Amino acid sequence: MKTTKLNRLFRPILLSIALAVPATAVVTLPATAQIKISTFAQAIAEAASDDEDIAGFYRENGYQPIWTSGSDEHQARIMALFQAIQHADDHGLPERAFDTAALENAMRAIDSPRDLGRVEVDLSKLFLTYAKYIQTGILTPAAVDDGIKREVPLKDRTELLKAFSQAQPAPFLRTLPPKSEEYARLMREKLRLERVRAEGGWGPTVQAGSLRPGDQGQAVIQLRNRLVTMGYMDRSATQTYDENIQRAVQRFQTNHGLTADGVAGGDTVKAINTPVEDRLERIIVAMERERWMNIERGDRYVWVNLTTFTARVVDGGKVTFETRSVVGQNLSTHRTPEFSDMMEHMVINPSWYVPRSIIVNEYLPALRANSGAAGHLLITDARGRTVSRATDFSQYSARNFPFDMRQPPGPGNALGYVKFMFPNQYNIYLHDTPSKSLFGREVRTFSHGCVRLQQPFDFAYTMLAPQEADPEGFFQSILRTGQETKVELDEPVPVHLVYRTAFTDTRGEMNYRNDMYGRDARIWAALQAAGVDLRMLDS
Repeated sequence: MKTTKLNRLFRPILLSIALAVPATAVVTLPATAQIKISTFAQAIAEAASDDEDIAGFYRENGYQPIWTSGSDEHQARIMALFQAIQHADDHGLPERAFDTAALENAMRAIDSPRDLGRVEVDLSKLFLTYAKYIQTGILTPAAVDDGIKREVPLKDRTELLKAFSQAQPAPFLRTLPPKSEEYARLMREKLRLERVRAEGGWGPTVQAGSLRPGDQGQAVIQLRNRLVTMGYMDRSATQTYDENIQRAVQRFQTNHGLTADGVAGGDTVKAINTPVEDRLERIIVAMERERWMNIERGDRYVWVNLTTFTARVVDGGKVTFETRSVVGQNLSTHRTPEFSDMMEHMVINPSWYVPRSIIVNEYLPALRANSGAAGHLLITDARGRTVSRATDFSQYSARNFPFDMRQPPGPGNALGYVKFMFPNQYNIYLHDTPSKSLFGREVRTFSHGCVRLQQPFDFAYTMLAPQEADPEGFFQSILRTGQETKVELDEPVPVHLVYRTAFTDTRGEMNYRNDMYGRDARIWAALQAAGVDLRMLDS
């Protein structure tokens, strides 16, 4: 709906219904303290009775309209909202959440102050729904997947309505979507892929199990054409898997988390054959996730993307350190959760205090069969005293096992030589590990939930750099003592554990990763249930 059409719709409606608003459409408090409410105000109170935030807003402003007086100001406010809603699809928001057709019909049917009051509240509800969806998302994360522990930064609805009523409407509405560069890049890619889809997608799929440099034939042509359409190589007439195709395949592999060997093996061909629709779904999910994180992330922060198996330190928007990571196994009890917290300290030469779940599920069965099992661990009572291995552990069950287990500092410690703590109820942290070989794997889901770092010492030096003149020397001097030592960070650092299967890299290029925990598939299903779908554009 263009601006001219909005004018044609709303100007005659609002000019006519303005005459229905009585001059005394306010709440007055006479000396008798009896509240006399006009029909219009009473209609607002009744229509807002199921929404305390809206009811509170109108009580506070004396039941004055902000939409329906018929003034130029109110007309501009309505048109700005309807124009913003026209572009809700650009953000991957569901059309059916904004029933503008029903509201237009209600506006046309107004013939009394009571009708006008109901429309006034309906417009405020429409604004708040749009503002919530575009600011902080459509879904409640934990309701979609219990591994998503993220707390959405919901805005105060009454204050939001008040701020909007006092602002220039169009500029105010433009402030609502996330302002992160990532959100803008995802939205641009969404619009681009929608155009690609409207033009028929990326062309015929590659009809081969695998291809390698030197190969020729129809499958190579299909590979070449898809890489050209995807933007990985310039147009070419070659029918041979040449150096240009090899470089394009390597770039594609890098952007999809595959081994960048330039050989189109089975996994690479499968990724190249992925339909544009699947990529669009991932981008829409990523935009929803970005709305969940519409927060200040910190000038310095740690960014752990579970799907890329990496941990980064970001300073002033620039990646200043990056290392490989290992994350939780794809088991219901081991998947690494998503949340944000503050890293407060590190522990050098840590003990490993075995989580209760691991004690009773993994070590207790072994102890019941052989009291000498797990000999690298100390068994301690509630007062921290070591429990004799002569104890008959067969008398205990998972319910009544009264002891704790701890692994002292040392080279074989499960946490390695350092752990990084952001105390949280999920008992998740970053740490070193003696299992270095796992970092060579392409898919690194091996932990019980915590995040293991390939370069924990360098990560520690980076964390200590703002407060130590010689961070490496400081760290190593403590390490050499072999004593468990807690080192506070002078300035706590935000840590964001995220899960992005569609994201842009430091070059601004789109990257995709596998949905290893199935979380994005569940988010997409929930978005569809809420009315989100892939829109069709005219080619």
